[in-house]
Amino acid sequence: MEQRVLGRTGRTVSVVGLGTWQLGADWGDVREEDALAVLDAAVEEGVTFFDTADVYGDGRSEQLIGRYLRERPDARVFVATKTGRRQDQLPENYNLANFRAWNDRSRANLGVDTLDLVQLHCPPTPVYSSDEVFDALDTLVAEKRIAHYAVSVETCAEALTAIARPGVASVQIILNPFRLKPLEEVLPAAAAAGVGIVARVPLASGLLTGKYTRETVFAADDHRTYNRHGEAFDQGETFSGVDYETGLDAAAEFAGLAPQGATPAQTALRWIIQQPGVTSVIPGARSVAQARANAEAAALAPLSEKTLDAVRDLYDRRIRPQVHARW
Repeated sequence: MEQRVLGRTGRTVSVVGLGTWQLGADWGDVREEDALAVLDAAVEEGVTFFDTADVYGDGRSEQLIGRYLRERPDARVFVATKTGRRQDQLPENYNLANFRAWNDRSRANLGVDTLDLVQLHCPPTPVYSSDEVFDALDTLVAEKRIAHYAVSVETCAEALTAIARPGVASVQIILNPFRLKPLEEVLPAAAAAGVGIVARVPLASGLLTGKYTRETVFAADDHRTYNRHGEAFDQGETFSGVDYETGLDAAAEFAGLAPQGATPAQTALRWIIQQPGVTSVIPGARSVAQARANAEAAALAPLSEKTLDAVRDLYDRRIRPQVHARW
């Protein structure tokens, strides 16, 4: 699989990574043996980048990755975790003492002395402008607790603020055919600064697979049930902020753009991969088949200009009014 440099880390990672939110919680139950099989299938397909967080399943996702990498030391996977959402979302909670405590927990979960990459996990907006926060992160690097740090953001404005920070290695942001705003300023600014871009929520919480209908019922502990209007965390994390009914109609139209031999999900991933400035896209997977199909998107031929134009037109007609001004 193609490898790209992840911004200021200087490390290369696969253009299709693996998001592991699904393996922790908030998407219904996943058995441990199934989760480990997903990790293994991704690696077999050439994935070298896992993304996790200390709150996914209250650490379960990190622990599963740690176990897998102990059992597969030859895997050579770069692991990015996230931190900051273990306490109330107040700017003052983003301080060195808390960073050290959260860091100790993640290192124990993953079974390593030094974390490859720690990303601030969509913190309150003022955090991105705090010199003290980034001084604290520099301290973690100096203490060899972490090798690099980065941010995960909700808005393009937050991304641009973070990119201006000299120590920020990469920015994780929602980018998919239903969320095009990052193409305007964020990706060009990141490329100019040498900052990596990790595209998350690439399938709009599954909408872009084209598999869901108005009759689909998600589990009670699935965020697609309990966070459709931002009840638990930012609404943009669920279906990319698009209301479910609109998303279904747009997804049906998008499915018609898939090239022969490609699924709608693979088409969405291929669209992201070929956006200038993107380092890696991190779809989640709950099964071995999903993990393999996602990875195979890296081998698809680039989408045609006609298809790219059709994606833009779909977005402008159906999606832009709901999301473009908000994030």
